[in-house]
Amino acid sequence: MFDSGQNGPILVIAPHPDDETLGAGGTLLRAIASGRPVHWLIVTRMRAEDGWPEDKMARREAEIKAVADAFGFAGVHILPYPAARLDTLPMGDLVAAIGAVVKQTQPEIIMLPHRGDAHSDHAAVHDAGAACAKWFRYPSVRWTLVYETLSETDAAVQNGEDFKPDVFVDITDHLDEKLRITELFGDEIQPFPFPRSLRALRALAETRGVACGAEAAECFMLLRARL
Repeated sequence: MFDSGQNGPILVIAPHPDDETLGAGGTLLRAIASGRPVHWLIVTRMRAEDGWPEDKMARREAEIKAVADAFGFAGVHILPYPAARLDTLPMGDLVAAIGAVVKQTQPEIIMLPHRGDAHSDHAAVHDAGAACAKWFRYPSVRWTLVYETLSETDAAVQNGEDFKPDVFVDITDHLDEKLRITELFGDEIQPFPFPRSLRALRALAETRGVACGAEAAECFMLLRARL
């Protein structure tokens, strides 16, 4: 799927910066190395009107630029919505905003957060992103994948929406670079046993690798495929 001759764009949709790296960073690096353009859509941002201090917003902007440069993304798209309040917004507005980026980037693959994650922003982004995978409105989309995010997917109180992976991607050659990029998120990353720690990420990658016969892997749920 990621280096077998197909080269259509990928759009990874992140409720907050770092979700994409935690959940799919190695896969994105593998895709970029194979020549695929990868676009990063961040749905929320820090805003002064929500009480974020200027220095924190400046650090976040610098982190996003450093991460985008490290990955080599074809494009970075940031929506203006406030974090932790997406579930208060009209779903139609969120679908329209994400849909506009899908139409602009024409992705073959869309990557979404898991709907059952602990953070309500993830559920809202999942639902809106899934609506933008309808073939008759967004014909470029052929694969819709759901990634897992440490500290969210594993922290959820499951209610029939367990994360059940059925697609595994070998990231052995890209794990160290994924961890290096993860460190660029500064104080979002803390020492083990904090979930967003380098040791925890490596352990998860090795566990997912065991499931598919690789030294390290990331896994996804296949939401939809059109062959």
